[in-house]
Amino acid sequence: MFKRFRRLRINETLRNLVQETTLSADDFIYPLFVKEGKGIKAEVSSMPGVFQMSIDEILKECEYLVSINLKSIILFAIPDVKDSVGSECLCDESIISRTIRAIKAKFPQMFIVTDLCFCEYTDHGHCGILDPKTGSVDNDKTLEISATQALVHARAGADMIAPSGMMDGIITTLRNALDENGFRNLPIMAYSTKFASGYYGPFRDVAESTPSFGDRRTYQMNPANRLEAIEESLEDEKEGADILMVKPALAFLDIVRDIRNASNLPLCVYNVSGEYAMLKHAGLAGLIDYERVMMETMIAFKRAGANIIISYHAKEVCELLRKQN
Repeated sequence: MFKRFRRLRINETLRNLVQETTLSADDFIYPLFVKEGKGIKAEVSSMPGVFQMSIDEILKECEYLVSINLKSIILFAIPDVKDSVGSECLCDESIISRTIRAIKAKFPQMFIVTDLCFCEYTDHGHCGILDPKTGSVDNDKTLEISATQALVHARAGADMIAPSGMMDGIITTLRNALDENGFRNLPIMAYSTKFASGYYGPFRDVAESTPSFGDRRTYQMNPANRLEAIEESLEDEKEGADILMVKPALAFLDIVRDIRNASNLPLCVYNVSGEYAMLKHAGLAGLIDYERVMMETMIAFKRAGANIIISYHAKEVCELLRKQN
């Protein structure tokens, strides 16, 4: 006798009972972009629904996020002044430090992840101190100032630090700096497998971080390399990362599954700006059922093995989940 799979599909309640993969608001981290000024809420044309916001507008946004049970954010900052080493982010009065303190004062329960990098803060748009001989980022000099930036975030009250620059040895460097300065319990979410991807395009608009020359292929990963991708994450695990990550997500679900099979650490995916923009603009053009495709995409990330999803869709997903409940 053949197997009748449809027996478990005909009744909606039964379909829900046997559903293997589910979503909840607790799965999501929502990116926010803070800019100097007051009363600023500027929508990014390439990413409808995503805004650059001043601190006062960020606080209004956090109030709404709490109301829809979205409890975790990842902060990116856009400073007014940039220089060759990103000095603005290395002091305790940096824009990201002031934003963390403001959020924590009003919403102490909000879980704040901070992106630790230099591309938004440097006048050249690369992720650290440049080596004049190679024209690329000097790995070890960048590690030194990364430790300083991590301590700035920690003192401001960040709940987790996420270094995104793809410098070799970054997890060891940050773990040692945090531990030696009394932040042993502050977790690190590694951008452990981050590809040099074309899917980041719209992010450059919102974060104002387009490199002034060249690209980031000398420090971010070749999208063609599967085994190296696994090795990158396993090395960060050895160095003491608490959570691993694959970025981008949608075109790299095979890597998500590979790393899930190779490691028992919690695994995050970053559903990046280009992935968001494709769905958003297709939905606005009436080419797809936007909400349905969005939710299928989120399920795909979970099914591939992700525990955590960073996504510009997170607010809309949580709104839908709230309606369903």
